[in-house]
Amino acid sequence: MEFFHWLVMKLSRLIWSDVLVYFCLLAGIYYSIRTRFVQIRLFPKMCKLICGRSSSAAGISPFQSFVTTVGARVGMGNIAGVAVAVYYGGPGAVFWMWIIALFGASLAFAESTLAQNYRRMENGQYYGGPACYMESGLRKKFPAVLYALSVIVGPGMLMTGPQVQSVSDAFTYSFGIPPLVTGLVCMTVVGIVIFGGIRRISRVAEVLTPLMCAAYMCMSFLVIAKNIGNLPGVILTIVRSAFGLQPVFAGLLGATIVMGVKRGIYSNEAGQGNGSMIAAAAECKHPAEQGLIQAASVYISTMFICTTSALVILCSGFYNVAGNDGRMLVSNVPYLEYGITWVQEALRKNLGNWAVLLLTIIVVLFVFTSLMSYYYMAEANVKFLFPGKFVAVYAMRLVFIVCVFFGALFSGDMVWNMGDIGAGLMVWINLCALLLLGNQVAGMLGEYEKRG
Repeated sequence: MEFFHWLVMKLSRLIWSDVLVYFCLLAGIYYSIRTRFVQIRLFPKMCKLICGRSSSAAGISPFQSFVTTVGARVGMGNIAGVAVAVYYGGPGAVFWMWIIALFGASLAFAESTLAQNYRRMENGQYYGGPACYMESGLRKKFPAVLYALSVIVGPGMLMTGPQVQSVSDAFTYSFGIPPLVTGLVCMTVVGIVIFGGIRRISRVAEVLTPLMCAAYMCMSFLVIAKNIGNLPGVILTIVRSAFGLQPVFAGLLGATIVMGVKRGIYSNEAGQGNGSMIAAAAECKHPAEQGLIQAASVYISTMFICTTSALVILCSGFYNVAGNDGRMLVSNVPYLEYGITWVQEALRKNLGNWAVLLLTIIVVLFVFTSLMSYYYMAEANVKFLFPGKFVAVYAMRLVFIVCVFFGALFSGDMVWNMGDIGAGLMVWINLCALLLLGNQVAGMLGEYEKRG
């Protein structure tokens, strides 16, 4: 087990080197300029498109695609992932999460527009994503196959860990339930749902996502309001720390940028291509419309959910920060491991035990919708690699369920590094393809804007 842990750590650091971090930032800046900051210019249009309700037997509605994608993006990366970013990168990591969300929204627009344009149909239902636009847009089979395999390994296997492990931590903290029991329950529930396909997933997400986001935001606002006197100082600390200007965190500047970008991409998935797979299944009048809808989901994930999580722990003071040498720079809650328990402790001290119980329920819903969406992404790529082979889909379902179970048993360090490996593999391949397809994205956006 020690060798496996060492190997996972090494692979994570290799894949998520500084090169990938700055590659993500530069790709987001490139697409923002290329689309004339479509994620800002057409924001009112995004809000209008989200409300679209048209669907068919072949595809889900724009609203269903939006909430399904938000359900995928809003998971433990938005709560526990923020705690990880603060622990290793200090408060300034939150600022870089905002930056990657702003520029990353243009990447979400690009990949989802391409996914709509190059989507396919199997058994009367739409599917698609980066693998399809790599094969049809780039006219290259090899990168498409490579990306499809990375999705099966990423969302289909490795990225389930942080989600389920956070549920396990939450249940252990709240009720003393052993991880083994949590793993078995999660495996059973997820298994029942994923055998229903994308239309069942979208119907469940349509109901759960708005409710869980609203409930979490309300509790977070109550905590922030109770500690409103600390808010100006926290905002100033975030901004100063982001550029190494806060003395206590000055030595963390490199880690601050890396953790902010890494955890930001993990939470909003822009650049990974995940949201584009759900976008491909939606009904819309023009591919760019789905691109705008998916760009909006990035804002919801990072600017709203991640920010409130950060402010809850920072305003309440329930966080620790580790230096590059492992020495603690801030040790406000030395008795708590970084993760979901920081937020739980902040809610308990500020609002009472009822808030902890409600958060535990919300965490289950967050993870449930994330896992359902992860599975859909893996299945879409299994269909790409093995069209018409139901046995391959069935095998993917079994593998996914097993990975959900084992995710509850691993430690926090292990699951977050495994998740980073899965996400990083997709980001490398997808960003390279997106840069090569920039002319096509710009052309489709121009055509859409001419049509009004």
